[in-house]
Amino acid sequence: MQLVIGNKNYSSWSMRPWVLLTHFGIPFTEVMLRFDTFQEGSRFKTAAAQYSATGKVPVLVEDDGFVTWDTLAIAERVAELAPQHAVWPTDPLQRARARSLAATMHSGFGDLRRLCPMNIDAELAAVGRRLLATEPGLKADLARLEALWGPELQRHGGPFLFGPFSAADAFFAPVAMRVTRYGLPLSAPAQAYVQALCDNAAVQAWVAGALAEKDFVAEDEPYRTDPAQPFV
Repeated sequence: MQLVIGNKNYSSWSMRPWVLLTHFGIPFTEVMLRFDTFQEGSRFKTAAAQYSATGKVPVLVEDDGFVTWDTLAIAERVAELAPQHAVWPTDPLQRARARSLAATMHSGFGDLRRLCPMNIDAELAAVGRRLLATEPGLKADLARLEALWGPELQRHGGPFLFGPFSAADAFFAPVAMRVTRYGLPLSAPAQAYVQALCDNAAVQAWVAGALAEKDFVAEDEPYRTDPAQPFV
């Protein structure tokens, strides 16, 4: 299989299926389409359109050429292609709850996404403090994370939401990047969960790739005008 992704430093959507496949040792070939701009006719949009009509990443391309796009659809397809792995929890009720949490992340947390775009290469704690002082929507999204994570971490004892790592955790891996880079405050149990995500070998492999890129895409950099600057 091929997994078509964008820049590891910026593409939170690409991170989810890459981490999922890598964690479970499911073989795939990475195809990176580096971001330039997201305007029609840009190098990235032209390349992405060759893989799906959405012109977006990620895209999963199977050996026979069958294509699945959208992170949630890809996670479901991976679960079908690799039933030997517990991509979702094996218990049906836990599985339903894990899908609910993943879908909630997939479609929500607009303020967290907008205000704190993923930028693994940047140290943005000062920006995080400024945003927390001025953006009530960001505080609301952090409280919502606590409400989603807390019961599952308490019920299953961690280190991940349902005990072992699952697709639900892959969906929150980019959140861990945002929390750590922007210095966002969470309760001790939530911070422990974020640390468990950061310590996951697949997440660490993604982070290493992000740090090695050394790209600077202005459209993904609302707080820096130069990669040497912490923020502006």
